[in-house]
Amino acid sequence: MTVTSAGILLYRVAPELQVFLGHMGGPFWARKDAAAWSIPKGIVEADESPYATALREFAEEIGTPPPPVDYLRLGEFRQSSGKVIVVFAADHDLRIDRVVSNTFTLEWPPRSGRLREFPEIDDARWFDMADARIKLVAGQRVILDALEELVALAGGRQGDGRRVDGRQAGGRQADGRQTG
Repeated sequence: MTVTSAGILLYRVAPELQVFLGHMGGPFWARKDAAAWSIPKGIVEADESPYATALREFAEEIGTPPPPVDYLRLGEFRQSSGKVIVVFAADHDLRIDRVVSNTFTLEWPPRSGRLREFPEIDDARWFDMADARIKLVAGQRVILDALEELVALAGGRQGDGRRVDGRQAGGRQADGRQTG
């Protein structure tokens, strides 16, 4: 069975296209920066729509509710693991003072018998597209391509999260093939 996650990708054009990403928490990611950032996302539960999951996960991982705007379904993106990420995007200039993420429990150090809590996301920031391509985990970089296509279709700004001509950008697989 395919695992499906859903997330929110906020973007702004100020003056260049930028995206809002979260740095993954925990000891594995603590000293990593390149390919250690992600869109805020999580697994879709059986009784939940991908959109509801994306909204919930953003609030849980960033510590603030997602902006109350209309989100465009950017597409579905298959990762090399087989997992599918459903991404919803909106143009919004979110400003936060700090990240207050939910946590996960991990035995740390390994084989120590000590269980510790770590934040799922330990930082969140805006990045221009060149930096985002370096920071974002490799399998999610194709999402940036779809966003650039969306913004180009809209001629720049989408404007406060309103839908762009009712269009939905297609998803891509991690290898760049179109999925929809």
